[in-house]
Amino acid sequence: MALVGFARVSTTAQDLAAQLEQFDRIGCDNVFAGKQGGTKDENERKLEEMISYIRDGDVVVVTKLDRLGRSLRMILSAIDAIHKRGASLRTLDGAIDTSNNSPFAQAQVSLIGTFAQLERDLIVSRTGDGRERAKLKGVPFGRKPKLNSDQKREVVKLYNSGNGTSISKLSQKFNVSRMTISRIVNE
Repeated sequence: MALVGFARVSTTAQDLAAQLEQFDRIGCDNVFAGKQGGTKDENERKLEEMISYIRDGDVVVVTKLDRLGRSLRMILSAIDAIHKRGASLRTLDGAIDTSNNSPFAQAQVSLIGTFAQLERDLIVSRTGDGRERAKLKGVPFGRKPKLNSDQKREVVKLYNSGNGTSISKLSQKFNVSRMTISRIVNE
């Protein structure tokens, strides 16, 4: 029997160190860790590696249940895959220990997974509300524009001047893509 840790953070700004320290403290034999930044690919790949690695009798350890996935479906799928390999799951927060295969323990896993999904949905909702309030206050979101307002006016003026200034020439002059110039002149 081996203790196998799985650590995951949702953004590149978050740090795995706290999770890794906990796994070190309890003596995990191996730890798989993923860091996410807008795409789920790396975390899914690390989860698949971990599931391929575990053997019958191993115990997969996560700090909290939501570290297994971003949705209830992903979490329950991961738990199912862990069980199919003959391993069990334990959370360090004490919420889950699937070494007990009773119907009550299985229902508890589903119920806790549902609450983990609810918590995530609430966070997404609050974040969206905060973003909307910030937009109303004029806080800019997204990538900084390539050209400022004066430069955009100059692009339109040069393009409409009738001197044959093409989109390609303007893109070279302002060091931006032709698509950027096209968007500006078509606004």
